[in-house]
Amino acid sequence: MISAVSDERTADQTPSAARADPGADRHAETRARGIELAGQARRGDTIAMNDLLDHLIPYVASICNPIALSSRQDAVQETLVAVFRALRSLDRPDALYAWVRSIAVREAVRIARRDARDIPVEPADFTASGTTAVTAELGSGHSRGHGHDHGTSSHDPHLAADIADVLARLSPEHRAVLVLRDVEGLDEREAAALLGVPEGTVKSRLHRARAGFRRMWTR
Repeated sequence: MISAVSDERTADQTPSAARADPGADRHAETRARGIELAGQARRGDTIAMNDLLDHLIPYVASICNPIALSSRQDAVQETLVAVFRALRSLDRPDALYAWVRSIAVREAVRIARRDARDIPVEPADFTASGTTAVTAELGSGHSRGHGHDHGTSSHDPHLAADIADVLARLSPEHRAVLVLRDVEGLDEREAAALLGVPEGTVKSRLHRARAGFRRMWTR
């Protein structure tokens, strides 16, 4: 009887556990869909290619927005063009997102350096999840007087504008390191390989970027 009750409780708990993190499930499904589309597109399916590019826009934007800032739309567009042109060179569709990430960072830095200019960033366009992750990591405890947690930036245009202003004061290279470490979760070795710089350079840029971010955020 005890065993039967235990089994029943376990059966009751299993669906609940599976539903504990629906966000993770959606994330996995999104990734799986992208990989599936990439495989089809590599085999010459033009509809799958169009669907893949549309599918990748949110992910590419989450990387390009905090790096390219006011030039983010150009960076996203250039990344998608590069993906379209080079997809057949992707040997393993399951490596799609790492491959796209490297292209997005490269294009975002290139575009930001090319367009190095002081153009105001529209707060409504600067609310990608990547920005929230960066500020949650770097500015925890500092709300710059707005009385909100950084996770609310997507709902607070003033806070979003502050975030954009602070990031704009960092170089594209420093913003790229922040995105790779604090949004994408890469370690120094992985970030260095992606950026094509020594690991020590990544560590130095990361230290300076985080220190600069915190210093400017609390002014």
